[in-house]
Amino acid sequence: MAEMVTYLPISSPFIRFAGRYVDEAFGVAAGYNFFVFEAMLVPFEIVACNVIIHYWSDIVPVGGIIAIVIVLYGVINIFAVKWYGESEFWLACGKVILIVGLICYTFITMLGGNPQHDRFGFRFWRDPGSFAPLYKTGSLGRFLGFLQCLIQASFTIAGPDYVSMAAGEAENPRAVMPRAYNKVFGRLMAFFVLGSLAVGINVPYTDQELQNAFSNNEPGAAASPYVVAMNRLGITVLPDIVNALVLTAAFSAGNSYVYCASRSLFGLALEGKAPKIFTRCTRNGVPVYCVLIVLLLSLLSFLQVSNSSAVVLQWFVNLVTASQLINFSVMSFTFIRFKKACDAQGLSRDSLPYKGRFQPYLAWYALVGCFIMTFVGGYTVFLPGMWSVPTFLFSYTMIGVFPIFFVGWKLLKKTQWRRPDEVDLYRDVADIEEYTRNYVPRPPKNKYHKILDWLFN
Repeated sequence: MAEMVTYLPISSPFIRFAGRYVDEAFGVAAGYNFFVFEAMLVPFEIVACNVIIHYWSDIVPVGGIIAIVIVLYGVINIFAVKWYGESEFWLACGKVILIVGLICYTFITMLGGNPQHDRFGFRFWRDPGSFAPLYKTGSLGRFLGFLQCLIQASFTIAGPDYVSMAAGEAENPRAVMPRAYNKVFGRLMAFFVLGSLAVGINVPYTDQELQNAFSNNEPGAAASPYVVAMNRLGITVLPDIVNALVLTAAFSAGNSYVYCASRSLFGLALEGKAPKIFTRCTRNGVPVYCVLIVLLLSLLSFLQVSNSSAVVLQWFVNLVTASQLINFSVMSFTFIRFKKACDAQGLSRDSLPYKGRFQPYLAWYALVGCFIMTFVGGYTVFLPGMWSVPTFLFSYTMIGVFPIFFVGWKLLKKTQWRRPDEVDLYRDVADIEEYTRNYVPRPPKNKYHKILDWLFN
């Protein structure tokens, strides 16, 4: 993505590149897949908020909390959208502080800095062990446990797609975007990998409170496994602070997904790939019908009223994971076609603002890996005695929907598969190059802005 986006930084780039470098129908299918991906994360975060709130009290019924959160999302996204960017910036800073604090907490407590003065270190990696068997015993069980973690990682790992979405509005994108892409990998390593490592250090998979969260739908550990670790060590107050910050992060994430999903649908409508009614906006420029569609889809969170929260969360995880893996497959295949077009038309990749290493081999690796994992995500329904119609539908619906959109649009519009020598690699590039040549960086307004520029650059 970095090569394509820094060469031509436009809004919704990987969706539009799919139509531009592969086939218009491919871009339409990618656009609707991304919309579903974003829209389904909204009910996921609503259910997560519900679980966290019930850590403190269950006085307010499940349906009441869901309704309140949906109404708040509607008010924020329709009437207070002008505060969206500023609020999300500070909420994102809060998320960074939270994960850094939890990693530091892990380091301190594992070395004995806890009320019990227990220097437990990596004890849980030995007892009960680092590889938990799942569904089966022995080596097969440990492999299935690892596979389940790999599927969960497929749900959590995101970054290049969100960075790409900002390309069309970024200031001096050919200079800024390469730095942003490079930092994605560092942040994934720092926050995701270290965060996962910290959970494994703090809590054994045999912990009863952890197991009760999933088997008996108890809220504490489901809100955060760090709560279990703090309860085991007799730490008070801190669990409430952690859950409050996690609640803020979950609410903020859901609000972001409402915004992103509605704008994705709005972009499709502007290009004539969704009904024209979705182009209608309020006086403040809010695509109100797009927001309403996203909020209607978020009503799926009411599934929690008649099902375990852990089960409902897993359903949304399955659906979102499949969409995300399809999304990554689209990116990989689009880049492969982009490189073929560059080779066919004599555009040297050495002249691009950013050049990735080991291409197109890594793109093929990503394509094959993501494509396989898309089908593996719901494998549990095929194990003896574990068939579940909802789990099957949530795991494999998008695998069927994507080709339906592709074939349907192709038949409707008679689109053509683009040959490498026919791909338009130069449209809009001249405007970007002129902007880059004439760009004059703005100096920081004050010392405060200078510190922020240094910190985030």
